[in-house]
Amino acid sequence: MTIAVCPGSYDPVTAGHLDVIERCARFFDEVHVVVAVNAAKTPMFSEATRVDVIRRALVKDGYDNIKVASTEGLITDYCRQVGATVIVKGLRQNGDYEAELGMALVNRKLAGIETLFLPADPILEHISSSIVKDVARHGGDVTGMVPDCVVPMLVEALQSESAR
Repeated sequence: MTIAVCPGSYDPVTAGHLDVIERCARFFDEVHVVVAVNAAKTPMFSEATRVDVIRRALVKDGYDNIKVASTEGLITDYCRQVGATVIVKGLRQNGDYEAELGMALVNRKLAGIETLFLPADPILEHISSSIVKDVARHGGDVTGMVPDCVVPMLVEALQSESAR
């Protein structure tokens, strides 16, 4: 069985993330979508919320070979634990490749795990979690950029943020 891992912060998960995950699920026997917890970042949504949203977004499509989890450690340690042999990363633009290449080389050195780069769908390549949060923060409509369940969550989180 070939197991792939799709790591990311997913804060929040976007339509672009889901596209890469769903395409990945067609190529591998099992795909682990892993919310990577980075102590250096302050996410808008909790780890548990991000995991739950991804699960809800994928259930509608009936992907039985996708598992959703989180980890605070090295992604290579998670890969070893589940027997994954490949990490799949979606690439939007050239900057993504440059940022991801170094990590791919480190992951290969640390654990012999290869990284597969999957180009984003051109219709979705402009969407990132940061852009979604920025658009929502300024009152823009993010419908279609994120799963439907994320839109009201963003509004609520931003209201809480501005109340502080």
